[in-house]
Amino acid sequence: MKKVAMFTMGTRGDVQPYIFLSKELIRNGYEVTLGSHPCWRKLIEDEGISFEPIGPDIDIEKEAAIIRGKVSNPVLSLLKTASFVFRIIQESTDEIYNVCKGKDLIIVSHSQMGAVEADVLGIPTVNVTLQKEMVGEKLKTKTFKDKLIGGMIARQVAKPYNKIRKVYGQKPLKDAGVLMSDKLNLIPISKYVVERNPYWEDINVMTGYWYDEEAEYFPDEKISRFLEAGEKPVILALGAMSFEDKAEKEKLEMFVHAFEKTGCRAIIQGFQKSIADYELPETMIACGSVPHSWLFKQGKFVIHHCGFGTTAATMIYGIPSIPVPHVLDQMGFAAQLCDAGVSTKPIKAKDLSEASIISAIEEMNRDYQDKKEKAEAISEKIKSEGGVAEAVRLINEVMESTNSTMQYSSAG
Repeated sequence: MKKVAMFTMGTRGDVQPYIFLSKELIRNGYEVTLGSHPCWRKLIEDEGISFEPIGPDIDIEKEAAIIRGKVSNPVLSLLKTASFVFRIIQESTDEIYNVCKGKDLIIVSHSQMGAVEADVLGIPTVNVTLQKEMVGEKLKTKTFKDKLIGGMIARQVAKPYNKIRKVYGQKPLKDAGVLMSDKLNLIPISKYVVERNPYWEDINVMTGYWYDEEAEYFPDEKISRFLEAGEKPVILALGAMSFEDKAEKEKLEMFVHAFEKTGCRAIIQGFQKSIADYELPETMIACGSVPHSWLFKQGKFVIHHCGFGTTAATMIYGIPSIPVPHVLDQMGFAAQLCDAGVSTKPIKAKDLSEASIISAIEEMNRDYQDKKEKAEAISEKIKSEGGVAEAVRLINEVMESTNSTMQYSSAG
């Protein structure tokens, strides 16, 4: 049985794709270990996946909320978050190294977590990249200016990985791209949503979104009664962006008032501290941790933060969106929804107000039928791709190729 380890840091949306991939690998006979923040132990083990805690026992969604609350600029917010995650990765290298030992393959996440340790141990890697903008355009002819700027950026990006390499007596790299797998980089995005970049090397493969047809979900009686009582509700699901370091009643009230004024019924996910002692109108209900695979199918449209997971879920389950991106990568995912014609214009987090929410809902209502039809059409195409099964097929090819090379070397 082939042994695989993979690692990921971040909020639930950063963990979920690796859960889907782990389950499909296990179904195909692999022994999988998934390492992440200790707070995700239950989420991962409940899916039947072997878990290894990496880094301090913190509530990562709370930490992300604190960072976001201190920095309103989306670029700075992303950089601050990345710096926080990289620090954990650097300080956890011993744990990562020990998990990697004895494995046949390391699947390296979008943060390159595990790449240095795999390199030191001589274990082959496969990469996963969630943001297409992070994939290098190696086939593109570069100008002198491109090379100069690219080199400066590459050296900066390499710094945190070189700190880890130093621990193992490895020479520093000028470009962290050297750590990327030379065999396969999996991009779990649909070709029906994003066109493949012609400047990518062949090893960069868009497989389609990864998801799992989860077991049938039964909501509590209160939510069931709410759904039966009227027309389909709006789903407000801002993910980790609705996790509050402290109560944010003003933000919650923006949405509640906007829903009232536009006559929308609504299911609100998140804002747990604000909702705890907040009396919602009868046309709205709060829900906790409900699977998006069930929740999104109950709604008319979704208002979400455009994390990787919620963006993929709206496409997979064929529901239109009102995007409210908070950080830079979320703005990229919001643009994907707009380009596909399945969303309204995004509301940037800094522009969020009762008026901007009402305006977006009115735009959605005007064009709803068109957006809904496009979302359903894309959903059907996505389901034909079999994204996570395709990812495992490609991983199997890498493993077979690696085994053949090792047998050839041994025979030589």
